[in-house]
Amino acid sequence: MTDAVCATKSDFLAAAIHYVDLAAEKLHLDRGTLKVLKEPKRILSVSVPVRLDNGQVEVFRGFRVQHNLSRGPAKGGIRFHPEVNMDEVIALAMLMTWKCAVVDIPYGGAKGGVICNPKDLSDGELERLTRRYVSEIGIIIGPEKDIPAPDVNTNPQVMAWIMDTVSMQAGFSVPSVVTGKPLEIGGSQGRNEATGRGVVFAIEEACSRLGMDLASATVAVQGFGNVGYVAARLLHGLGCRIVAVSDSRGGVYRQEGLDPEEVLAFKQRTGSVEGYPGGTGLSNAKLLETDCDILVPAALENQITAANAPSVRARLIAEGANGPISAGADRILEERGITVIPDILANAGGVVVSYFEWVQGLQHFFWSEEEVNRQLRRRITGSFRQVWALKEEHGVSMRMAAYMLALDKVARAHRLRGLYP
Repeated sequence: MTDAVCATKSDFLAAAIHYVDLAAEKLHLDRGTLKVLKEPKRILSVSVPVRLDNGQVEVFRGFRVQHNLSRGPAKGGIRFHPEVNMDEVIALAMLMTWKCAVVDIPYGGAKGGVICNPKDLSDGELERLTRRYVSEIGIIIGPEKDIPAPDVNTNPQVMAWIMDTVSMQAGFSVPSVVTGKPLEIGGSQGRNEATGRGVVFAIEEACSRLGMDLASATVAVQGFGNVGYVAARLLHGLGCRIVAVSDSRGGVYRQEGLDPEEVLAFKQRTGSVEGYPGGTGLSNAKLLETDCDILVPAALENQITAANAPSVRARLIAEGANGPISAGADRILEERGITVIPDILANAGGVVVSYFEWVQGLQHFFWSEEEVNRQLRRRITGSFRQVWALKEEHGVSMRMAAYMLALDKVARAHRLRGLYP
C-alpha cells in the first residue's frame, strides 16, 4: 500500500483493512471468516437537532458503529470533532475489536462520533447535543449491548450526561451503560489515567527488551491532552527527560527537560502549551522529528507519513493515539529499525480499565486504585509479552504480531459461535 492511501480519513480505514489482510494472510485465515471480520456488523447514522442558546436550531450528524460482537458486547468511545466522518468511525470501531482481543477482554469493537466543534458550544449546548445524540443511538446501546466511553473532546461529564439520559428513559439508574464516568456515579478509580498509564507500562516492557535505560531516556510527546500529559508525567517520574510536548496550537522544546505538571499548569492558564517560558517554540510537525529516544504520538491519526517518517529520530515509538502512523510510514520506520508499539496494544489501558469499571458496576463492588493499577499492569504486560513472542517467532513487526494475535482470537470466537441462522 502506498502512502497515497493514508492521507485522509477514508484512507485511515483503508490502512486498517490493509493490516487485517496482511495478518490474515500470515494466519492462513479462510476467506469467509476474513470477509466477516472486515465488515462492520452494524452502522447507525443519526440526525442530531439541538436548540442553541440563541434559540435557533442547528442539526448535527452523528454516528455509532459496531464492528464485531463475536467476543462480547460492543465497546468504544464517542468523539466530538469537526472532522469526524463515517469511514473514520468504522476504522476506529475495527481497531477497538482488535484492541479488546489483544488485551483479552470480552468485548467487540464499537465507536461513535458527532460532527461538531465543542469549543464553539456552551456547556448547555454541549449537554443538549449529548443527550439528543444518545437518545438517537439509544436503540443499540446498553450494558449488555454496547457500552460507550470517552474519546476525543469527551470527558467524565459527558459520560455522566449519557448515563443520566439512558437512566431517565429506563426509569431507573443504569450506571453500566457507559464507562469513564465520575466516581460519584459509579466510575472507577484510575480510569482517567488508564490510557496514559498503559502507554507507560508498554514502554517499560519495550525498553527492557531493547536494552534502553528508561531512567536516562529523552521523550517527546505530541498531544498534551489526557493521554499525553499522563504519559509524560509518569515517564518524568521514572527519570525520563521530557524534551518536547505539543497540543493543537503548537509546542515547546527544552533540551534540559520540561516538568509536565508545570507545563500543564501553564496550559490551564493560557489554553495551550505554546509560549511556555524557558523553552523554544516548535510545531507539531517538528516535534515528530525531535532528537529523542522515545516518541509518543498521542494526538490524532496520520501524523507520521511517508513524507516525514525518514526524519523521525526516536528509537522507540509508542502510539498513544489511534492510527498516528500511516501504512507507508510504518514500513519506512520498520526498515529503519525503529520499534513501534502499535495503538491496539500501547493505548489499550483505557479500554482495560473501562472493562474493570463495567464489571464493578455490574457487581456493585468497587476496587481501590492500587488494585485497578495492578490489574492494568498485569493485562498490558501480559499482552505485550504475547505480542513480542509472536514477533520473535514469525520475524514480523510488533504491529503485525498484535494484529495476528487479535485476528486469531476473534476468528476463533466467530467459528465457535457459527453463523445464525
